[in-house]
Amino acid sequence: MAPGSIVEALLRRETAITAGALILLNVLAWLALLAGAGTGMSVVAMSGWWLPMSLPIGESWPWTPYCWLIAFVMWVVMMVAMMLPSAAPMVLLYAKVVRRADQQSGKTEAAFSIANFAGGYLSLWILFSVLAVALQFALERAGLMTVMMSSGSPVLSGVLLIGAGLYQLTPLKSACLEHCRSPAAYLANHWRAGALGPWRMGLGHGSYCVGCCAAIMLLLFVGGVMNLVWIAGLSIFVALEKLAPFGAWIAKAIAIVLLLAGAALIVTA
Repeated sequence: MAPGSIVEALLRRETAITAGALILLNVLAWLALLAGAGTGMSVVAMSGWWLPMSLPIGESWPWTPYCWLIAFVMWVVMMVAMMLPSAAPMVLLYAKVVRRADQQSGKTEAAFSIANFAGGYLSLWILFSVLAVALQFALERAGLMTVMMSSGSPVLSGVLLIGAGLYQLTPLKSACLEHCRSPAAYLANHWRAGALGPWRMGLGHGSYCVGCCAAIMLLLFVGGVMNLVWIAGLSIFVALEKLAPFGAWIAKAIAIVLLLAGAALIVTA
């Protein structure tokens, strides 16, 4: 088979290739998190590849440029691992739509469009990661975080839990969640053509996703920024509220749990 024919055959399988790429990227992200799990501090907390080797246990990060970079990479990897599964249906549906458009027009632009769409989506979570690192720095410098990068203040933990619980009940949360739960409606109402169209669509979907989940992601400061069990639990919740038929009810039920847990922490502090 000629090289051109091989490329054309591959381009006819964008959906399968896209699904494989999403799975591979998510697996790599989780492997990176697992690879960072050390044995010197806790079996469920990250203490491996991302920590400066010269940092003694019990001391805070020196926040050198290297530490800022590692913290940023750490957050980006976490966001990819946690958010990509729930974003997969939207990306796969978009891949199917643009492939069909290519078939009708005779073009072969689907692969480029899919990559742009996914890039636009991830760019919002990369921006969120920058802000999360800044918040991590501020909390640590204020003495509100432990060496395990979890909240060292029951009051702070309670406030974060109550804040996330209240946000779950707001109209903004409901609107963002509805968009995330309706991939077909989003594509129909926000379709954009042109070279930058896919990226802008991905950016728009990413903004709804951040609006839906940012408060939940901040709960990483409660259970531990790199606590594997906490990360997995929040990931499952995000996937359920976005993908399960009863996801909207789950969001409300979790809100009550968060409010009660936060109030309990503050009262007993």
